[in-house]
Amino acid sequence: MSSNMKDKTPEASDVSTAFKRRFMRRLIAVLIGGMFLDGYILGIVGPVTSEMRDDLGLSDLWIGLIAAAPLFGIFIGSPLGGWLTDKFGRKPLFLVDMALFVVASTAQFFAGAMQFFVDSALQLVLVRFLMGVAIGGEYSIGWPLMSEFAPARLRGRMLGLTIIAWYVGFMVAFLMGHLLIEATDLHWRTILGSSTLIAVVLFLARLGLPESPRWLWTQGRREEARVLAHRYMESSAEMSDVEHEDSKTGGFGMLFSSQNWRATLFTSGFWFCAVAPYFAIATFADSVLEKYGLSGGLAGGVGLSALAAAGVVLTVLLIDKAGRRVLTVPPQWLCTGFLAIIGLWAGAPPIVVLCLFLLFSFFNAMYNTLTSIYPGEVFPTEIRGIGTGFAAAVSRIGAGLGTFLLPWSMENLGTGPSMLVAAGVAAAGAGLSQWLAPETKGKSLSETASIYAH
Repeated sequence: MSSNMKDKTPEASDVSTAFKRRFMRRLIAVLIGGMFLDGYILGIVGPVTSEMRDDLGLSDLWIGLIAAAPLFGIFIGSPLGGWLTDKFGRKPLFLVDMALFVVASTAQFFAGAMQFFVDSALQLVLVRFLMGVAIGGEYSIGWPLMSEFAPARLRGRMLGLTIIAWYVGFMVAFLMGHLLIEATDLHWRTILGSSTLIAVVLFLARLGLPESPRWLWTQGRREEARVLAHRYMESSAEMSDVEHEDSKTGGFGMLFSSQNWRATLFTSGFWFCAVAPYFAIATFADSVLEKYGLSGGLAGGVGLSALAAAGVVLTVLLIDKAGRRVLTVPPQWLCTGFLAIIGLWAGAPPIVVLCLFLLFSFFNAMYNTLTSIYPGEVFPTEIRGIGTGFAAAVSRIGAGLGTFLLPWSMENLGTGPSMLVAAGVAAAGAGLSQWLAPETKGKSLSETASIYAH
């Protein structure tokens, strides 16, 4: 037998535990890096908004469109990236998506100054939209890839770490942007394009990563799947679980089949209800708190962000020990109660209102962490990408509606009714999760993906 043939046998692919752990650390690092980049891209635009406005003479409408463009891009990029990764594989799309980050990040250096567009503001909107497409793709490609390689005992923690990276990336961008604006003479385009360096490093780091054995098995490429499973997966149980996958090709319609409609309803509805009130309240933290006689700033907006980050960290520490449901269902009912108290108690002391908002931010972040975990577990491999992408797209509708409607509601309905509407959204998510949220702790992917099929 030739040496080439020997290299393709599972026995020849058996490698040391140290090699497999190095690979897993590398995979975690590039996924964390991708989510850090997502947060950085969304956070860096805030500090340079004034400079953009003055330099290009932008109206409030264009400023709003530039800020919202990535959300529209995520809405498109999530299902598109999910469909493509289920059709063509995790490996090529994981690299292509980061290449899109590189191209779009580089374009930010020239956004607003390219001669082939008459309208400078339109250039910025299109570039930021493209960044959002890449971010959406990262959700629906990266999370399925991680779930398909991660050992069951650590899968929740590994996926949850990416959410921490998002918060860190957003805060680093916010702080760095302000520092560069105040302490240097760098142009706002240079600051906006600073994400290019991160994107290039991550693109290079992703070169040579393997295809998912689970995806290969669903495509009927069983020998390749066995070789890669033996080479990169940590335990024999994980390797053998690959062979429990069905060999079939997925499609969008499968999201609503009798086997999968509950997974689609749960992940989409849960994610929608988790982000809608948070994005609304966090985006307009200062104005919301002022309505209750509180000053924003450090005690308000920064406090909400800090408590949210703490909630994510605690969830990551507990997720593979306490389980999924206990960190999903009770926190949603608590947040429903916090918002209902704020809405009903018209004369509440400002300090009580502030504490309730901080508690909401903390517990909301806890169950928001599960939005990165459940989609990768409850969808079968053949539709794991498109399922994650569809749920992410629906969640952006929630984020957009919450952000768009809260200022109008506060002005026209009042603070109390607005908070009661937010409480109603939280309650809907809690009820849906009470009904459909499964316990997937410690289970193999073939087990978690078949939960709703029985």
